[in-house]
Amino acid sequence: MYAQRKAPFTPRTNAGRGGYRTAPIRARVGLAMRRAMNFGDLPDAEAVMRSRGLSLAPMSVGDAGLHVGGTSVLPTAQASDIDNGALKAVVIPAGSADAESAAALDDVIARAQAKGAPMFAFGDGVETTLRALDRPHEAYADAPAVLITADNVEALADTDALAAAALRVQ
Repeated sequence: MYAQRKAPFTPRTNAGRGGYRTAPIRARVGLAMRRAMNFGDLPDAEAVMRSRGLSLAPMSVGDAGLHVGGTSVLPTAQASDIDNGALKAVVIPAGSADAESAAALDDVIARAQAKGAPMFAFGDGVETTLRALDRPHEAYADAPAVLITADNVEALADTDALAAAALRVQ
């Protein structure tokens, strides 16, 4: 059909033969942006969470925005979004923070705990999060990631465990 019209291109659609379809968004999750943030031993963690229906909303825990290598990332979520239920969970990646940012991150962690929102922590964010919650962190020193719920800390050893945990966020 397209050849008969002599169109210079064929229309692209997401439907049909092998087209890519994004996962439907089930929950909005706050991503605590930090300088030099990363997901430690699970570099594809962001893609895994997105594929399981979690929309990651950047949340500043320091400056109004984050500038990395000439690229600006503006926050689309605030700590108050945890309080009003707009964010269903919080993601704390590994990364560096100054004293002001550390205090803001501790506030985000405290708000998530008070609201009962699950927290995903990665790399050195595991120790930072557990210390802010006054929970023992030595047992999770080698865990690439953890899921922290009301009274439970679950080590996430790989992307399969992360995917299963992401599906439990409501």
